[in-house]
Amino acid sequence: MDDLTHEFLLESQEGLDRMERCLTELEARPADAGLLAEIFRAVHTIKGATGFLGFSRLEALSHSGENLLGLLRDGRLTVNPEIISGLLALLDRLRGVLGAIESDGTEGQGEDDDRAMIARLDALQLSPSRVPAAPPSRKPARPRAPRARKVAPPPESAGEAGPPRETPAPSSSTAEPQPRSASAAAIAPAIPSRPEVSQPVESAPSPDAPATSTGADSTLRVEVELLNRMMNLVGELVLTRNQILQATSADAQFAPLGRRLDMVTADLREAVMRARMQPVSHVFSRFPRLVRDLARTLGKQVRIELEGQETELDKSLLEAIRDPLTHAIRNAIDHGIELPAARAAAGKPAEGVVRLRASHEGSHVIVEIEDDGAGMNVSRIREKAVERHLVPAARADEMTEREILQLIFLPGFSTAATVTSISGRGVGMDVVRTNVEKIGGKVEIDSRPGAGTTLRLRIPLTLAIIPALIVRSCGQNFALPQSPLVELIHLNAAEVPNGIEWLGNAPLYRLRGRLLPLVFLDRLLQQPRRAAAACDIAVLNADGRRFGLVVHGLADPEEIVVKPIAAVLRSIGYYAGATILGNGEMALILHPGAIAQSLGVGLTAESDDAQEHDSQPGLEEFLLVEAGGR
Repeated sequence: MDDLTHEFLLESQEGLDRMERCLTELEARPADAGLLAEIFRAVHTIKGATGFLGFSRLEALSHSGENLLGLLRDGRLTVNPEIISGLLALLDRLRGVLGAIESDGTEGQGEDDDRAMIARLDALQLSPSRVPAAPPSRKPARPRAPRARKVAPPPESAGEAGPPRETPAPSSSTAEPQPRSASAAAIAPAIPSRPEVSQPVESAPSPDAPATSTGADSTLRVEVELLNRMMNLVGELVLTRNQILQATSADAQFAPLGRRLDMVTADLREAVMRARMQPVSHVFSRFPRLVRDLARTLGKQVRIELEGQETELDKSLLEAIRDPLTHAIRNAIDHGIELPAARAAAGKPAEGVVRLRASHEGSHVIVEIEDDGAGMNVSRIREKAVERHLVPAARADEMTEREILQLIFLPGFSTAATVTSISGRGVGMDVVRTNVEKIGGKVEIDSRPGAGTTLRLRIPLTLAIIPALIVRSCGQNFALPQSPLVELIHLNAAEVPNGIEWLGNAPLYRLRGRLLPLVFLDRLLQQPRRAAAACDIAVLNADGRRFGLVVHGLADPEEIVVKPIAAVLRSIGYYAGATILGNGEMALILHPGAIAQSLGVGLTAESDDAQEHDSQPGLEEFLLVEAGGR
């Protein structure tokens, strides 16, 4: 594929993405002239370049869509759901042809489908609400003739190949008549003697585009593979910096150079990370179309509200959350939002709302999917989990409400009565949790009966480089990610016997009056036992599971580069990766969430307990023990 075609495909895909977003907004604001102009510009740009590049299918499709959009823009047609659906179908058709060009350089097959699509668009132009065109004025024709010299035939003699089509009447906002050929549209801004070096896509003439610069010269397209390569090199530089800082920390001559290297490395890492960052609007913009189509299929009235679209996230993470967000929104509309009659009976507006918001919180991006539907039925979730043999009945009866809500993430869980094309197979929410945890994030859920459900995704800003605390166990170093770390507790040798309590075989630590379950890292990894000595407790909160990790020592925190590990280590389940420390040693990166889950550490609900204690003053907790038959 030549550079010209490659650039055309990139620009066209971006234009179609904007068109899809504007179409869903246009249905809610049919009188918005700016949205119509943006949609018209996207289709016109594709048409302007197709004639120059020789893509006849794209030219015919875009020309038919341009005719319909011209009538809408000139006020001779009013926007309705049928027209929006037809334009969205045209958008899908254009994307399919662009995909064929990208894959094999041809427009593929499908002329019969194209004719059906063009006939559908032509039929939409014959709406009963169409206003007859006003007779065109002849006076402006004379001063416009010199501008068309050497570029396109005069408007009076210009024509399109094939059967004549009805076109919109000229208007004051139109820079050229509708029948102007695609080839002329593509080369109009170019120098007549060198049409081949014109910018057929970026500078394709638009009827509504101003003649001033759009700022495209200040940006540069960079391949993602190159950015990935740069990120890998920065990771290696971070490892080298850590080793140099540790080697020169005691040398007064090299210490200033080490600090300077540290600053430059940090700035370079930040710059490369910024180059990989993209606003979440790149993903959010696809969901208004999804919500519209799914709501129409289910017979519901739903609108989506987007907040925080300017929030930026690493491109690789942005692609990784696309599927989880899709499943979460589909689940909210299918299971959360009620039918209009049911909402009216409950005193709610007939139209449901799904809110999708993103925000920064420390070193994470928080993405929330909130709906104002019926909420989750805890009893039904418990029954379905037992019915599908996902949890034993005895265990289900003992589970708290928060633990029951977590059951929806189990593989195979679904509350749908029948399997449809939308739900019922039990893979939606499982995909959400699996994909989010795969990139180092976690999922939280909150539901209120009759008021709706909120699904919260907590996603790290980047995958490659993370801050970590280096811990020691039996002389071996391990990296502990700082994101789940709450606090550190040091116990000297004299405090260990009384500080760590035992309930059967379960070690506990009383932290500010509350019992904290403990996990000894050496016992977990089956390392050689050591005599009782001083230890440190890292208090962790992993996916709502709060516990203490007992280690034999702590080192300084470091920025570590996450490296993949072999399958045999990954199968153990306790490690998230590996890294190289500043002293040159390799260290395995611990996975607190997997450790807590594998050992059966239960979910905590400290805030709920605190509210309960506040509402019942004087309430105390007692542990009833029966010993020796008394």
